Amino acid sequence: MRPILLALPVLLAAAPVHAQTADPAEVVAAERAFAADGARLGITASFTRWSTPDAIVIGGGQARTVRESYPPDVPRPADEPLLAWWPNFAGIAMSGDLGFTTGGVEVGGNRTGHYFTVWKRQPDRSWKWVYDGGSGASAADVPGPNSDPVILPTATVGSASPEAAMAEVEQAEAGLAAQAASSQKAAHLQYLAADGRLYVALRPPALGAAEFPAALDGWPAIFAFGPMEGGGASDAGDLAWTYGPVSWTRDGAPRHGHYVRIWQKRPEGWRIVLAQLIPAPPAPAAPN
Repeated sequence: MRPILLALPVLLAAAPVHAQTADPAEVVAAERAFAADGARLGITASFTRWSTPDAIVIGGGQARTVRESYPPDVPRPADEPLLAWWPNFAGIAMSGDLGFTTGGVEVGGNRTGHYFTVWKRQPDRSWKWVYDGGSGASAADVPGPNSDPVILPTATVGSASPEAAMAEVEQAEAGLAAQAASSQKAAHLQYLAADGRLYVALRPPALGAAEFPAALDGWPAIFAFGPMEGGGASDAGDLAWTYGPVSWTRDGAPRHGHYVRIWQKRPEGWRIVLAQLIPAPPAPAAPN
């Protein structure tokens, strides 16, 4: 066992690194550059350039890799409307290796909802996204592209390792799922951070604890959340993202889709700082 006196310099030397590298402006800048390339290069080229090869895209009821969702050898429609987006909420881990942004989306100049991107720092210090998805929550009142995003305060506590963090988050996800099977509202109110954000289509984003109850009333009373299908945690063990399947009933019809969440470790435990559902398209009506 290494003597404690020898370990202390290592810990002291490591601490400033987090302080120096945990700059959310880097993640915001990466998102803005990605969006600029989207207008300049088109969807397929920009999404490929700014993502890792195994990055996840959720849409159409499926979680697929970015290469499956946007095959480089399949041309996009010639009349595809311009897609534009910009960050208005962002955060980063203490270790400066994992972050996220979310903000308004426009398609052909019309606001259609919100995007949600999870970013991971690469070995060469560049940023690539590992998840991209969207929400139908209203973007009508979102500040415009030239506004500065709200920044989530960086965590003050973390877990021993990314693996330990994910084990703890998996346990929190299981607790949320168990309670949501009888009351999703009570479950979310227990796990949402007071300064978090909740996206419930077609409402505007719920910003903070005072707005959560009314927003949660817009969802069905119960959800069947499945186990996590993927995600990841920061090196500091303070920030994690998760996604997985969810099913519910709306107007007597079964529905399904995916949940996506950002969790941040707080002194009182893990809390959700960003949550959304991505519904699969409704099943086509049966022919008469």
